[in-house]
Amino acid sequence: MRVFLGALLLMCFLFAATAARADIYRSVDENGVVCYTDVSFSKADERVMKTPSAPARQKESPGREPAKKEFHGIVKEKAAKYEMDPSLIHAVIKAESNGNPYAVSRKGAKGLMQLMPTTANDLQVSNPFDPEENIDGGTRYLKYLIERFNGDLTLALAAYNAGPKTVEKTGAVPSITETRQYVKRVLALYGGSTRYPVSSIASAVSSSSPKERQEPIYKVLTEDGSVLFTNLPVSRKNPRF
Repeated sequence: MRVFLGALLLMCFLFAATAARADIYRSVDENGVVCYTDVSFSKADERVMKTPSAPARQKESPGREPAKKEFHGIVKEKAAKYEMDPSLIHAVIKAESNGNPYAVSRKGAKGLMQLMPTTANDLQVSNPFDPEENIDGGTRYLKYLIERFNGDLTLALAAYNAGPKTVEKTGAVPSITETRQYVKRVLALYGGSTRYPVSSIASAVSSSSPKERQEPIYKVLTEDGSVLFTNLPVSRKNPRF
């Protein structure tokens, strides 16, 4: 009886500890003592419980849009902050990273809006994998490009992908397959106008031809009191020259 009770207690303990992750085997030693373990020590051991396999995870639907569901609040906040259409930001995120905040391209672009290291540094984005920082920096950069190209969203998106200087060389979307496909995809996802409203100041600066257009300069006062001049708007408080 003692052997039976001891075996029963041991079996209950093992069932509670391993029921979710292992099989249970019953063995009898040379003294007739019954033992239950989660490891089989000989072919004579009898498996008395088999742990069911975990159900397979359902594959995500091809039409799922993680960016809109998971980062909607951040996009809405940053779009309002920089006077941008949130649908455009969602379209860029979808095309750039498909909503993956840890995405890294072959060229080193990082995060939801795929910021290159130099661009992230200019925008003072310390952690491009942080959704809020990345969306804030990416939205600011896209706003800057739209103003730089006088509201031409097609050219601004081309510049976002290939760089503004590459676009300014011809004043059109460069004949780069990746860039052309990227612009086409974002515009299809966005479904809005290819003309984007810009401020009067931005229009005046961008009224010249692409080759003659001068880059805007922003004055930044750092925490240690140093003055930094950059061609990217670090924040809306920075004066423009």
